[in-house]
Amino acid sequence: MTNVFTVASKRFLNDSVVMMEIAAPHIAAKAKPGQFIIFRIDEDGERIPLTIAGADKETGNVMIIAQIVGKSTRLLAQKEVGETIADFVGPLGKASELEEYAGKKVAVIGGGLGSAIAWPQARLLHELGADVDIIAGFRNRDLIILEEEMKACSNRLFITTDDGSNGVKGFVSDVLKKEIDDGVPYDLVIAVGPLIMMKVVSELTKKYGIKTIVSMNTIMIDGTGMCGGCRLTVDGETKFACVDGPDFDGHQVNFDEAMRRGRMYHRSERESYEAICNLTGEPEHKNLPRPNMAKEKVPMPMQDPAERQKNFLEVEQGYTAAMAMEEAARCLNCKHRPCVSGCPVNVNIPDFITQVYLGDFEKAYEIITDTNGLPAVCGRVCPQETQCEELCVRGFKGEPVGIGRLERFVADWHLEHAEPPVYSIERNGHRVAVVGSGPAGLTCASDLAKIGYDVTLFEALHVTGGVLMYGIPEFRLPKKLVQKEIANLKRLGVDIRTNMVVGRVNSLDELLSQGYEAVFLGSGAGLPSFLHIPGENLNAVYSANEFLTRVNLMKAYQFPHVDTPVFVGEHVAVIGGGNVAMDAARSAKRLGAKTVTVVYRRAKEDMPARIEEVHHAEEEGILFKNLYNPVSIEGNEEGWVTGLTIQKMGQGEPDASGRRRPVPIPGSEEHLPVQTVVIAIGQSPNPLLRNTTPDLEVESWGGIIVDEKTMATSKPGVFAGGDAVTGAATVILAMGAGKIAAESMDRYIKAKHA
Repeated sequence: MTNVFTVASKRFLNDSVVMMEIAAPHIAAKAKPGQFIIFRIDEDGERIPLTIAGADKETGNVMIIAQIVGKSTRLLAQKEVGETIADFVGPLGKASELEEYAGKKVAVIGGGLGSAIAWPQARLLHELGADVDIIAGFRNRDLIILEEEMKACSNRLFITTDDGSNGVKGFVSDVLKKEIDDGVPYDLVIAVGPLIMMKVVSELTKKYGIKTIVSMNTIMIDGTGMCGGCRLTVDGETKFACVDGPDFDGHQVNFDEAMRRGRMYHRSERESYEAICNLTGEPEHKNLPRPNMAKEKVPMPMQDPAERQKNFLEVEQGYTAAMAMEEAARCLNCKHRPCVSGCPVNVNIPDFITQVYLGDFEKAYEIITDTNGLPAVCGRVCPQETQCEELCVRGFKGEPVGIGRLERFVADWHLEHAEPPVYSIERNGHRVAVVGSGPAGLTCASDLAKIGYDVTLFEALHVTGGVLMYGIPEFRLPKKLVQKEIANLKRLGVDIRTNMVVGRVNSLDELLSQGYEAVFLGSGAGLPSFLHIPGENLNAVYSANEFLTRVNLMKAYQFPHVDTPVFVGEHVAVIGGGNVAMDAARSAKRLGAKTVTVVYRRAKEDMPARIEEVHHAEEEGILFKNLYNPVSIEGNEEGWVTGLTIQKMGQGEPDASGRRRPVPIPGSEEHLPVQTVVIAIGQSPNPLLRNTTPDLEVESWGGIIVDEKTMATSKPGVFAGGDAVTGAATVILAMGAGKIAAESMDRYIKAKHA
């Protein structure tokens, strides 16, 4: 008679880990902690080992916990209660022999999914009367599993996270060492998890003479000893994990050999790599093959410069799926993940890149949007070269991985192929207000809405998006794309009110009196700076804010088909060296200027603009006058610009920025015949809020003063972040501030009602 293996129950522990009970009475009757089963999902499926997490003799159900990392585990997780799987073989392996530790002091250590495998052993020890400490390590708080279950079978539970988002920041070995050094007399340590973690723990305990048991993660196919694929060296002898183990003396295991063997099939197991044993739950993508050791990024398809300087279509046209997967293969999936620390919103970069490499683009999108609500925007405009990519290990001997390009690809793929999400969020009954719909405000509003707040977002303009809409040109950031990402905010239930100038329509005090328990100020830096030189008020002298707002927000590049004009003469000068100056110069070129000259008082290498933006500008024929500073703007009798006088600058000693100070050279003036001048030398926060809120403390230059750890202002219940605090900065830094503020506002409101 053929056994039928039916799914009796199913529960997701997090987005990628599922707990299931399978009806298998003959296995349940014999199963003991430490043993495992092998399942096969269907006739064409692979044989996958999973540790037995529990067994109920009365119901005949066997509990397993699986991480969804490939085809077989994905299909397993898709099974619903009542459906069946083809094969479920066990119990296999030797049971853990722990009876001698009844009443003794034991540390049970789990790394990642290894915590799920260590849990049954901790449970058995607890039932035997042992004094059990569990130390469970995870990458971040979102990956924590079985916390309550582990508490129930331990005397003390320590949670560690790599990023410090929950519990102790650091690694399980750090906590173990501290406890040993503090005098905790452990009789036994059990370690289950990634091979490198078990090696470090074993080396640590060997110094103290503490017996250590590890559960080995090796290649396993059969599970009965017939293939020998799971062999390893223990105390100089060959052992088989499936028959002699999986538990071994950690002080005797040759971990280096085991890790080398664990990588043996990685080149051939590109798409079906699940033969890596799941006994210890080490994420199977950890050592995925990365055969692309090219020193340069996969080139980005672009419009030809001669064509693109005549239109406002996007310059960079994006990777194809094949290009994205090829570039993703350059990622080394580093253990220490330096790129993540370079991201202001802590995107799990190696994890999403792994999913791109595997072709699961929607999963990659889910990973990115766990911390970044605007991936299509950030993939285009964030300065990755000074953030995540600057820390990429591949950049030491070539170009870093194209993280921004891959983020953009994933977001674009999702927007094109996926259905808009439908949210069902339980409201907590508390109201908050967000002022400004730029990157900081959008992020803050999104994060608060996701945890149940009723959020009202006030925007002074007629459309949401802030600087994303008025400041960045269409050829770098298409506006339809921005609005698609913002549409998700509406689906979260955020009440968006445009044409609402807070400080005029409502003051901050009025908002607080209307039932909003906290307010976030993300009003940006919309006050342009000027040169204070003669002729600055002539016709056709624009601040970059006005010039770009006309072009981008009001679509003056489509005039007269739209109503807003912008004047661009045959010859244009743009003053400044940042990204805004590049945007203004490249826009002027597209609007028909014969020549566009960027005038900047420092050397080219000191320009704050992104290198690729300067490169694109040069390709499009933009001229550069570096080490020149404007002296005066000349005009005709009718008040229109006719020219710009500039003075050559020398280089003095470095100033506070570390760059050499520009020094005027007497008698070096030159005249540029121009009909339009755009001043792009920076912006500061609009004074409206500070002028109407006397108890809101600000810097002398206008920035709102905040506690950098919480984004709290001097006014109780009011928080601020982004350019309103820092002055003009980057999109991603503003988003990071919005996230911090949302967490702080949540704590503030909860404390009020505690």
